[in-house]
Amino acid sequence: MASSIRGILVVLVLGELGSLAWVGECAKERNYNYFTYHNMAEISEWMRQIEKDNQGVVSMMAYGQTYEKQSIKLLKIGLASSEKKKAIWMDCGIHAREWISPAFCQYFVRQVLDTYKTDEKINEMLKNLDFYITPVLNMDGYSYTWLDTSARLWRKSRSPGNCGDSCMGTDLNRNFDANWGAVGVSRNCCSEVYNGASVLSESEAQAVTNFVTEKRNNILCFLTIHSYGQLILLPYGHPNVTAPNYDELLSVGLAAAKAIKDVHNMDYTVGTSPDILYPNSGSSRDWARLIGIPFSFTFELRDKGDYGFELPVEQIKPACEEAYAGVHSIVTYVHDKTFYPTNTSATLLATIWTVLFAVCLTGRNILP
Repeated sequence: MASSIRGILVVLVLGELGSLAWVGECAKERNYNYFTYHNMAEISEWMRQIEKDNQGVVSMMAYGQTYEKQSIKLLKIGLASSEKKKAIWMDCGIHAREWISPAFCQYFVRQVLDTYKTDEKINEMLKNLDFYITPVLNMDGYSYTWLDTSARLWRKSRSPGNCGDSCMGTDLNRNFDANWGAVGVSRNCCSEVYNGASVLSESEAQAVTNFVTEKRNNILCFLTIHSYGQLILLPYGHPNVTAPNYDELLSVGLAAAKAIKDVHNMDYTVGTSPDILYPNSGSSRDWARLIGIPFSFTFELRDKGDYGFELPVEQIKPACEEAYAGVHSIVTYVHDKTFYPTNTSATLLATIWTVLFAVCLTGRNILP
């Protein structure tokens, strides 16, 4: 009898220790500071912890390697469903120096996981959609920017150049198979917009291409997060190419800009890159639209140049909060268009009339 009681006590104690260990792990993730910048090792550990703490909702997937053989990983977020699901793609950190971008991806993941049990819309979307989120795509370049202050503004990958000199790296957002090499690029390896030895010469661009191509029939929206400029960019970067659903993309982008402004009164400009920034080719955004993903956007987060790529830590929180509102607006639209097409048509029409009415009242152009 005494030995049985001792056995029960051992089981209870071990059970309690296991529970305490789990609580400790949860507390570890909860203590993660989402409003500071984190290096690559910290982000990788955070990803592992997020998966561990949210089993059944989050899974981590490796889908390629960088030039320096780092494993490119994403977080898949979604609830189990007996129905065939659609998907949303989001990548951050394709340009190494844009630190606010990976900070946003981490914030986005945390917000979704914090709210899906209480927010009916987020819960519904997680039942119908899987989110594929890559917190840092250009892992080699991002790691390099943390070495010292002299490397902080590095933009490109870390693969060797192909010009017979010592210049390193390719602009990954000029390396995709979308009018590659046509406009807004350089063939000089030392240039920040060097587009690579050939289309898809970079392993990071190959990894995204292979993963997304395999799932393109189910991906409703492709989002790539950059900085800076406070812009929402639509396809295409080539001035002579227009997306077949340009009007709808513009309306959805304008609604997202309004949602952003409602948070901290920050203005985002919406349009194609040639119209509001500069022409370019070989971008992941353009490639995604070309292969048939209907909604594709580039977000350029804060600011408009006061701090540029070195956005102060105290601006991480407001920058992420407003960007989350913009992304939420877009994802809600594409979700509802797929699962409630009649309601979405009415919402889009209302948005168009609201924007036109605002233009008439203010007498100013929406786009510069």
